[in-house]
Amino acid sequence: MDNLRLWHKFLQTIRSEISPANFKTYFLKTLLKSVGDDKITLSVPSAFIVETLDRDYKKLIEDIFEKLLGKKPTVEFVVKEFEQVPEENREDFFQAPQSSTTSSLNPKYTLENFVVGLSNNVAYAAAQAVVQNPGISYNPLFFYGGTGVGKTHLMVGIGNAILTKKPHLKIIYCSSEKFTNDYVAAIQTRKMGEFRAKYRATGLLLVDDVQFFSGRDQTQEEFFHTFNELTTKNSQIVLTSDRPPNEMPKLEDRLKSRFQGGLMVDIQPPGIDTRVAILKAKCAERGESLPEECLNLIASSVETNARELEGTLIRILQTLKTQNLPPTEEVIRSYLGQKPITPLSLNHKQVLSGLCEYFNIKMSDLTGPKRVKELVLPRHLAMHILSEELNLTVERIGEILGGRDHTTVMHGRDKIKHLITTDREMQRIMIEVKQTLSTPQT
Repeated sequence: MDNLRLWHKFLQTIRSEISPANFKTYFLKTLLKSVGDDKITLSVPSAFIVETLDRDYKKLIEDIFEKLLGKKPTVEFVVKEFEQVPEENREDFFQAPQSSTTSSLNPKYTLENFVVGLSNNVAYAAAQAVVQNPGISYNPLFFYGGTGVGKTHLMVGIGNAILTKKPHLKIIYCSSEKFTNDYVAAIQTRKMGEFRAKYRATGLLLVDDVQFFSGRDQTQEEFFHTFNELTTKNSQIVLTSDRPPNEMPKLEDRLKSRFQGGLMVDIQPPGIDTRVAILKAKCAERGESLPEECLNLIASSVETNARELEGTLIRILQTLKTQNLPPTEEVIRSYLGQKPITPLSLNHKQVLSGLCEYFNIKMSDLTGPKRVKELVLPRHLAMHILSEELNLTVERIGEILGGRDHTTVMHGRDKIKHLITTDREMQRIMIEVKQTLSTPQT
């Protein structure tokens, strides 16, 4: 397996071995720098983390890598800011500066302020790898996912990080619409030479929303040749889309093949912990703060879109300031249109009844001994909701569901909790189930 997938498997393994707080503190922004025959080098954010990992976690890290690789390596740690830059990447300060074209890189999008969570840690690691070896590690790098999950932030963050290392590199950031408009304008003004000189001489090309190339045959033709020209010169290409290439209608097969030829990373909507972390980061950027319970309320109200989450936070902060209101749970609930806290205001019978209605199954089947595929998801959802929303013990949930063992309940509860943060279909089902449960039952 390549280094990125190896690191992803390592994170999945060590996450189950340590507390969530320690995982977030010591491993989320740690990266796999290199893998040798008998040595693994990890790149970490600070000397403090190096000291902690070396003292408290080194043996565990080496044991996990031994399981994954089949041999026990020695692990060493380096601090990111002290990593040595290869000679060939250093600027020659006696050369005259080269002309550069950097199109619209928003300086507020950096890799340093990107909030890393379980839904996007692979994408973050891929971005870091591209910054270290542009044009070599993953080319093209293709991020896809829904609106507001951080695709553009990561892509522009790559551009800003490479620009810091190579200030004279020619970088172009544009949307697929901008590329198309430039192409059409070049045809109309008979300046195709200038257009091609601009896009094919860049060292880093960042193109947002490439799904809009679909159905534009001439633009696809031009982008195909631009793509080939750049990859031939090892210029890095980073692309984003709301879907993978094979789901883009009216996109030429040769472009689909090119897009799939590097690394494709699916960025999922952020989980609740990541959404809270995003809110904390956005508050810090604005010099504001809110109590933890208020942040949890806001994070719970916006479940899939980080951009919408930030917008909600800004409106709440503005409302608190203009109306001179205290940042309390009651005030935040009132703004969000939520009723005072009553976890679903249901008992366990109403929860089970709502699930039966949603899945069109019988109560006797849901709580009975039948072991068929169609009943697995409803039962697991029942275990999760009864535990998370009604705060029932696993033993009590087992009794409610026909005398099931508490370990079975724990497995079902935890499985749904994991899927909610990683699986879009499960997120959709959970939202619809909660809507069903919140509808008054007759």
